[in-house]
Amino acid sequence: MSKVYSIKFVQQIPVTLERAWDYFSSPDNLAEITPPSFGFVVRSKHHGKKMYPGQIIEYTVKPLFGIPLYWMTEITHVEPLKYFVDEQRFGPYSLWHHQHHFKEIEGGVEMTDIVHYKIPYWFMGDIANTLTVNKKLKEVFNYRKKKIEGLMGSFGAVEAGAMEHG
Repeated sequence: MSKVYSIKFVQQIPVTLERAWDYFSSPDNLAEITPPSFGFVVRSKHHGKKMYPGQIIEYTVKPLFGIPLYWMTEITHVEPLKYFVDEQRFGPYSLWHHQHHFKEIEGGVEMTDIVHYKIPYWFMGDIANTLTVNKKLKEVFNYRKKKIEGLMGSFGAVEAGAMEHG
C-alpha cells in the first residue's frame, strides 16, 4: 500500500485579510496562479463565483507529458476569512485533501496550504511520488508564491518558505 504524503507551504502577503480571502476564494482565479505548463482549465459551468460547502469544481490539468486529466474537487469546509478545504472526488490521486488557511498578521496575511495526498498503484505510487509528483507539487506552490508576490506584493524581508513532511 502506498503512503499518504503531506506537504505544507506558508506565504506572507502584504494585503488585508478581506482582499486575500476575496481573491483565493474565487475558483476563477485558480488558473492564474497555476503554471501555464500544467494546462490548467476550470471546466465547471455552474461552480459559482465564491467558495461554499458542497461546491463542485471541475478542471482539466496536464501535469505530465501534456496528457490531459479530468479532475473534480469538492469544497467541503468553509469558514469565511479563516479557511476552506477542497477534496478530490475524481482525478489522479487516491486521496487529495487541501486545506487553505488565512491568518491576519502585522502588515498583512499569512496564508498556509496543507495538502495530504496519496498516489494510486501501491509501491509504484511511492516511486512516482519520489520521481515526479512531489517535485511537481513543489513547482506549483513555488510558482504560486512568485505569482502572488507579483499580484499582491512581497512581504519584504520576511521570506515565505516551503516545509515538507512525509
